[in-house]
Amino acid sequence: MPSSTAEACYKSLEKALAYRFNNPHLLKEALCHRSYINEHPQSDGRDNERLEFLGDAVLSLVVSHILMRKFPEMTEGHLSRTRAHLVNETHLARVARSLSLGPCIALGRGEAQTGGRDKPSILSDTLEAVIAAVYLDGGFQAAFDVIGNRLDFPFDALQQPAEMTDFKSRLQEYAQNREKTVPAYRVVEESGPDHDKTFVVELTLKHLKTLGMGRNKKAAEQQAAYEALKRLGGND
Repeated sequence: MPSSTAEACYKSLEKALAYRFNNPHLLKEALCHRSYINEHPQSDGRDNERLEFLGDAVLSLVVSHILMRKFPEMTEGHLSRTRAHLVNETHLARVARSLSLGPCIALGRGEAQTGGRDKPSILSDTLEAVIAAVYLDGGFQAAFDVIGNRLDFPFDALQQPAEMTDFKSRLQEYAQNREKTVPAYRVVEESGPDHDKTFVVELTLKHLKTLGMGRNKKAAEQQAAYEALKRLGGND
């Protein structure tokens, strides 16, 4: 890639990321595919595979943090599935395309001629390498800001699906079909100031009792129903 083209790419990416690199060599390495190094062994650079490894971990941590903050009632299993959806190869490639990342990747001639700049695997791996470059250059907060605010992840549009959270309805159906009765809920504890209360709800279903905690009665009831479904084996 001609130096003038590379410089234009670096500036374009920095603008898209709203992040200016203190060490531009990190960004250069993040954009260098192994096929380029294989064809240019005299190059003093190295490919982006090590950065890709680190970027995968940084991305997973940041996305996990954002999901836990956005969905305080979501279970571990549902958090894992949502994260997996957001960071899979197809989704990451789409995010990379929104940054116009493909034209900036340094590829070997053969890889470039076979459409490498739009291959989902190359795009997703390069995006992870760029995330690692931001992390190494500016620290965790810089990477967090880029992932949460600049990359095209639909965090604001994400909604917790009803089937993930409506444990009360699922327990009601389960209890009516299996136990021929319905659960009862009662608040057993209420604490904290009016603007930041915590509720504890007790659920009773025949001989089964569970507790749920939440910032409102509804959330506490949902948590109690979830715990009951786990005990009953109906939370698949």
